[in-house]
Amino acid sequence: MKLRIEISYKTPKGTETNFVSDEMTADTALLISDDLRRTGRIKNMIFLDDYDSSWTLKELKKYVEEVETEPHNIFVYFDGGFDIETKKSGLGCVVFYEKNGKAFRHRKNRLVNSLDTNNEAEYAALHLGIQELENLGVHHMPVMIIGDSQVVINQLNGEWPCMEKTLNGWADRIEDKMKEMGITPEYELVSRKQNQEADHLASQALKEIEITSTIEVNDEKRN
Repeated sequence: MKLRIEISYKTPKGTETNFVSDEMTADTALLISDDLRRTGRIKNMIFLDDYDSSWTLKELKKYVEEVETEPHNIFVYFDGGFDIETKKSGLGCVVFYEKNGKAFRHRKNRLVNSLDTNNEAEYAALHLGIQELENLGVHHMPVMIIGDSQVVINQLNGEWPCMEKTLNGWADRIEDKMKEMGITPEYELVSRKQNQEADHLASQALKEIEITSTIEVNDEKRN
């Protein structure tokens, strides 16, 4: 969850004004709010989320404590591959997340025979990633979705229209599932090199090598 801090500030001589901060994570908001309160000059402070709902300091602290025991700080990498000769598709996704003070990497791939194009395979790979989020118990969280498919990323973030009926169906399915789970997505388009782990999983699926794994990792491994 991203937040803005809104404060009413009062100088020693009694002059008052209001400030609203840039967006930041809940953890950062708590750190900054503690520092601001030490000045003794904050008359009032509230926290505003992406939906302009307000949070008190007590409510925010409780939220952060509860989130710590659930998957959070989530990044989903996805990639789909399509073999024209065999009409088979390989789907790959990698989910990085934190839970109970530890960082994890979850990998999953799948071979499917029911798709017709590479773009459809890309959408199906992201759908697989969303399914894995559900399996991990992710709900009501912001999620960064990362891929090298210009079609999928630009259509889902609203920059490109989705005119093909089949792809539009996949987009609706993904967006409906995220809404059901309370996921707030952010999208990032990267190069194929930056997406090579998901790409490798998709290639392994086409070779009928099945991968499902979850391991603890260092934060640096996501980069």
